[in-house]
Amino acid sequence: MTRTVGLVVCAAGGALEATGGLVAPLVAAGHRVAVTLTPTAAPWFSPSDLDSLARFTGLPVRWQPRLPHERSPHPRIDCYVVAPATAHIVAKLATGAADTQALTQVSEALGTATPVVVFPRVNAAHTRHPAWEENTARLRRAGVRLVEGPEVWPLHEPRQGPPTRSLPWSHILAAVEDALRAAPAL
Repeated sequence: MTRTVGLVVCAAGGALEATGGLVAPLVAAGHRVAVTLTPTAAPWFSPSDLDSLARFTGLPVRWQPRLPHERSPHPRIDCYVVAPATAHIVAKLATGAADTQALTQVSEALGTATPVVVFPRVNAAHTRHPAWEENTARLRRAGVRLVEGPEVWPLHEPRQGPPTRSLPWSHILAAVEDALRAAPAL
């Protein structure tokens, strides 16, 4: 059965790897992928990148909200994944600040049967912020699967990590596949 994964890409290191790291493997596994970029991430992708991604997925890449008279260009989503997620997006999602198209759709999924997977692409300073622990605890209480930990993404101080570290796409993909297996077919 074909399932649809809603991928939200934020403006964080590794964002431009999402096509090869997550979209291509999900499509190869038989899933549809509906890509939404945060407004800050959208300019990172060239028009030809966006066109290629839309052709590859068969769905338009979104970053702006639709007008009231327009139908959603994406089908119903079976699982959302936010990767890479900035500390800013994690905080907004945890507090319910759905002020962009990308955040609105993921926020609406919280508290429903639609699973949500989030990979926080953060550094050690982000996790020491007083709000970080409560934000991630809120997301866990809402059923969000956080892809994190030293075996997944070792934390470094700002600007002190390896300059060309690839995101842990295999861990993110495994969490999405696990979430899809556990989710009821709607």
